[in-house]
Amino acid sequence: MSKKIITLTSLALAVILFLAINIFASSTFTSMRIDTTENQLYSLSKGTENILKNLREQITLRFYFSKKLLSDIPELANYGTRVRDLIEEYAEMSNGKLKLIVSDPEPFSELEDEAVSYGLRQLPISNSGEIAYFGLTGTNTADDEITIPFFQPQKEQTLEYDLTKMVYDLANPKDRVIGVISSLPVFGQSGGPAGAPTTGRAWAVIDMLRNEYQVRDLGLRTGYIDPEIDTILVIHPKSLKDKTLYAIDQFILKGGKAMVFVDPMSESDQPESNPMSEMTMPVISSTMPTLFDKWGITFNTEKIVGDIDAAIKVKSRDPRQPQEKIYIPWLRLEQKNFNQDDFSTNQLSIINVGTTGFIQPVKDATTTLTPLIFTSKNAMPYERDAVMFVRDPVVLLDQFKATGEKYIIAARINGKVKTAYPEGRPVTKDEDEKDPTFVSESKGDINLIVIADTDILADRFWVQFQNLMGTRVPRPHADNAKFVLNSIDILGGNADLISLRSRGQYSRPFDRVETLKRKAAEKFRAREQALQAKLQETEEKISQLQQQQPGDGAILLSPEQQKAIDNFQKEQIRTRKELRSVQHDLNKNIEQLGNKLKFLNIGLIPLLIGLLAIGMAIFKIKRKAR
Repeated sequence: MSKKIITLTSLALAVILFLAINIFASSTFTSMRIDTTENQLYSLSKGTENILKNLREQITLRFYFSKKLLSDIPELANYGTRVRDLIEEYAEMSNGKLKLIVSDPEPFSELEDEAVSYGLRQLPISNSGEIAYFGLTGTNTADDEITIPFFQPQKEQTLEYDLTKMVYDLANPKDRVIGVISSLPVFGQSGGPAGAPTTGRAWAVIDMLRNEYQVRDLGLRTGYIDPEIDTILVIHPKSLKDKTLYAIDQFILKGGKAMVFVDPMSESDQPESNPMSEMTMPVISSTMPTLFDKWGITFNTEKIVGDIDAAIKVKSRDPRQPQEKIYIPWLRLEQKNFNQDDFSTNQLSIINVGTTGFIQPVKDATTTLTPLIFTSKNAMPYERDAVMFVRDPVVLLDQFKATGEKYIIAARINGKVKTAYPEGRPVTKDEDEKDPTFVSESKGDINLIVIADTDILADRFWVQFQNLMGTRVPRPHADNAKFVLNSIDILGGNADLISLRSRGQYSRPFDRVETLKRKAAEKFRAREQALQAKLQETEEKISQLQQQQPGDGAILLSPEQQKAIDNFQKEQIRTRKELRSVQHDLNKNIEQLGNKLKFLNIGLIPLLIGLLAIGMAIFKIKRKAR
């Protein structure tokens, strides 16, 4: 009896100890986590941690997730759990500055009305009218509001960036100012001398920028950039004066962000006719070698890159034989041409560019060049003059010979740099005083994007307009403007926001299994195609024999012909049966493959361990018997 009491007491104490340890651990070590995933999916980036730890005001996040209603949709249900876990990690890291409210809105409840009022997307999930919600809204103490209407599982790579940007924007509610320096009429065509108001329409990309930010036209002769401006767009900088280059140089060194658009041959540059310059070629290229050299890049205005894999088809001008031809200098770039790890480009689908150049890094540069948009290896550089004077697509295609090298069309530049004007502000007749705010090198890493094309901004390369009820509505057919907006959005953030990486994929497909399935399918598809060809041949022979009849339409076939038709019809039936058998075998083979792999991954290891244990037991028994 004493042994039984001791045993029962020991078991009871073990259960109590187990429960006590779990209760203690759950209440004491709630903030301790170990992320064992390959891509650290449940760990926050250093940039996010810095932003959360430096929050100065209270921010409230309201996460609406219809867990019950979405339980029958595994993709959304599982993704919702991951999003909630990640937001909880944000709240844990914020030292109490981030308040999280998780809600499961019931139909026709106050929570549902609240979700609708914040602009969350309604997801109809049944014919009975049930509506689900899966979104997030954030507010700060100034009642600023930012909403993510719906979390798309396809955008899980940008999840951390989207959440961190929401928190950062709520913590720093300030209207951004974008400055523009352009020799192209992006604000509308000039109607007179310098300083006169512009006429005509602004480019669509400028209108889109104005919808998001304050946009200022800085002109081409500015010698000063207001510190209130956080990002500048330098578009087609043709022969800029030293005072303007100096202003750009100092703006970048002092932490300003920039997008620079240069071009070996701007299709959008239409110089005004001048009788005094009819004998000279107009300058339609642009570059900034003085600054580029310090930024660690080079740009050759004499080269235009062509890519046969991305070349756009254009209509022939021949009215007698109109046809489409490949025009090598105009490119339609797709996802394979974009950096999938950078937020500026990883959500883009199509970018159109025209007679673009390419960027190259300088040897021993102090900066890092990260390609954002690039050609395929089936590309080559043309001489600019050859493209300018030889417009025939056929001639340019005949001259094409791929170099096997990818050419960089757009790149992000990061790193510490020194000024291009070590002596300070260039002295002019109007300004003979030195700049008291002059800096000789960047305090931190500069952050800018250089694009070797200006036509990427031109309306005709990415947007068409439709007149709807008297309103001019843009209809984009490419992501050119989206690329600009994404880049400005990211550049305008602080260094921590810019440093965020894309999160890894949660979906982990069995690559080897997919390969085996594909090979099995190819094997059976080959048999299927052969049988389809045989069946078609048999049916054609039957048709030919049946057509051998007199002119009066009476069917008079010889016994030999009738026998041949009977044989072919039997062959037709056998072929069809075999074809159905092949299609059945294809599915059965793939299913057997899946069962085999399940056994290998689930059952084999336990079986081997069991056999090993039995073998060791038998060995011990035999050894004891001896």
